[in-house]
Amino acid sequence: MSKNKSSESVKVVVRCRPLSRKEESNGPAGGIVQMDLRLGQVILKNPRAPPSEPQKTFTFDAVYDSSSKQRDLYDESVRPLIDSVLAGFNGTIFAYGQTGTGKTYTMQGLWLDPEKQGVIPNAFDHIFTHISRSQSDKQYLVRASYLEIYLEEIRDLLDPNHGNTRGLELRESPETGVYVQDLTSCVCKSIKEIEEVMNVGNQARAVGATDMNEHSSRSHALFLITVECSQPGPDGRKHIRVGRLNLVDLAGSERQAKTGVQGDRLKEAAKINLSLSALGNVISALADGRSSHVPYRDSKLTRLLQDSLGGNAKTVMVATLGPAPQHYDETLTTLRYANRAKNIQNQPRVNEDPKDALLREFQKEIARLRAQLNHRRFRSKQKKEQVDGEAWERDGDEEEEVEEEEVEKEAEEFVKLEEQRLEKENEAIREDQFLLAEEKQKLLGENEKMMGDLRKRQEATEQLTARYKAMESKLLVGGKNIIDHTNEQQKMLEMKRQEIAEQTRREREMQQQMLIQDEEAVELRETFTSLQQEVEAKTKKLKKLYAKLQCTKAEIKDVNDEHVRSRQELEQTQNELTRELKFKYLIIENFIPPEEKNKIMNRLMFDPEEDEWKFKPLVPDESKSSQMKKRPVSAVGYKRPISQYARVALSMGTHSRYRAENVMLLELDMTPPNTSALTDGEQNQSPTLNNFPTNDKGICKSRSWCQSQKSITSSSSNNSLTFN
Repeated sequence: MSKNKSSESVKVVVRCRPLSRKEESNGPAGGIVQMDLRLGQVILKNPRAPPSEPQKTFTFDAVYDSSSKQRDLYDESVRPLIDSVLAGFNGTIFAYGQTGTGKTYTMQGLWLDPEKQGVIPNAFDHIFTHISRSQSDKQYLVRASYLEIYLEEIRDLLDPNHGNTRGLELRESPETGVYVQDLTSCVCKSIKEIEEVMNVGNQARAVGATDMNEHSSRSHALFLITVECSQPGPDGRKHIRVGRLNLVDLAGSERQAKTGVQGDRLKEAAKINLSLSALGNVISALADGRSSHVPYRDSKLTRLLQDSLGGNAKTVMVATLGPAPQHYDETLTTLRYANRAKNIQNQPRVNEDPKDALLREFQKEIARLRAQLNHRRFRSKQKKEQVDGEAWERDGDEEEEVEEEEVEKEAEEFVKLEEQRLEKENEAIREDQFLLAEEKQKLLGENEKMMGDLRKRQEATEQLTARYKAMESKLLVGGKNIIDHTNEQQKMLEMKRQEIAEQTRREREMQQQMLIQDEEAVELRETFTSLQQEVEAKTKKLKKLYAKLQCTKAEIKDVNDEHVRSRQELEQTQNELTRELKFKYLIIENFIPPEEKNKIMNRLMFDPEEDEWKFKPLVPDESKSSQMKKRPVSAVGYKRPISQYARVALSMGTHSRYRAENVMLLELDMTPPNTSALTDGEQNQSPTLNNFPTNDKGICKSRSWCQSQKSITSSSSNNSLTFN
């Protein structure tokens, strides 16, 4: 569409995959989906309905059957969107459909086969080919990020430790809209580099096997490309345009009865269906036009796609279908969602001179480094000519810019000449016999100092040159060989292919408009010569309207049945999750102490922005950040901070533990105990601690750490025994 239009609708295309071997062997021959490529229509047949029931027909911007090629879909439906991104618009492409219908194949395809490459690799080639063919006065900066939404948690796929770190948080700003905080962004200078970024992220993505798909995506993946372009405007100043491309590969909706998932896979499926349900609610609210509230905050997926659905972006939705009769309900649901999405209106606009553009910062840094290099080159050249005894006059207006290689050569030559001069002076000083030893050492020391300063300046210049080259290498200049340029015939071939795709799209739109206009103009052109002819025409029209009425009633019945099935599936999933939750409650009640459970419950807090429960930090932070404070500095002389218990133990001496717990410490004798009977004379005596037998008697000493000495009187024997 034209860029001058203030709004445009979401472009929806539908693609149907071929029957798999398993579906061909299990089900009846043939599929339930028929496509009219010329009119862009999808005809769906209900395998359980009687033959007299009319078939359901849906019309979209473009349709692609099972024999369609990846390149055809890209050239006709995706290429105009990528051109808009390169012009400074925001663009989004996302695949939507049931699990196992070919969403990942459509978005990524087979990387090693050029004919089967999907939307993402073709977009990479399109972007960098456009940059290489642009004018030399344009500069580009391309950045890439990769994330996934797994169990409603945003994970950075380019972070090596993304599995062990906390999920990233969503933020919103008036300039950039919704964005992910602390998301890794990689600067890419070629197709190979951005493909490497994609491969690193794909290796970390969550993938699992189900009964319907061996390599089922268990998360929603978003690959974000930012293209910044700088070019001089009519006023002579450089203006920056920033285009953002979101390539979204959604996880497929699935039913537990068909996928057979359990445990963790069941949790993943519940979260996937929940986020897709939120996406469907957003599409319905936007397509309705009467809703005052759009539930973007119901899911992190819808928050990220907020600009793509009803905001500042151009959006292409690729709905993927399965032709097997057993998947009729899922195919019908996908077609209804896609049909609603056609009515969503976006307001795309060019992002010109945004505040968060990195290209301008890079240009300023490069200009600063270039000025420092020129200044160092000027000083080096001036010193060189002073050494040679030559006069040098600088004319800044007429002097041409020296290439980086010449700067390095001049610096190296200057350093060599200085080293040779200092070596000659050192030799002359050593051979001069009229100088004293102290003077020689002083002169040699000064020369060594000059040599050291010279080498330091050379190292600083080399580091500055390396930084300058590194910064400049991040910018892509139009007209330079980023990749191998195609020859003129290949360029013409691509232009012809693009023209053919545009012509096909226009023909399809004209056919659809003519079909609508013909239906409206038939009544105006009809003339009747007799009443019988008018009755026949009216009867034919009545039958046609009656058929439409029956289709509408069938549609209402299907919607009600679908609602009942969805509710039953949600109830089944809820029962499974409730049973698992009760099992965990049982573990908590029987194996976790109540005080520990209370500690955890007291730390819980609800975050309304993220719409989830979180833990409060153990140590409150004044800056209100989620990070805990560091451990306090240890006391002097100790490895760890001294606690109150440790201070008490140090003050009370050894065995402080037994003092507090009132435990007796019994010392064992090395010799076996002896027993003897008490005589009458001994009974009249009161043995004390000093004359208590220790080795030859049968009574051993015992000490209590908590009691003082006291006497215990026996009424029967009048003997008092003192225990320590």
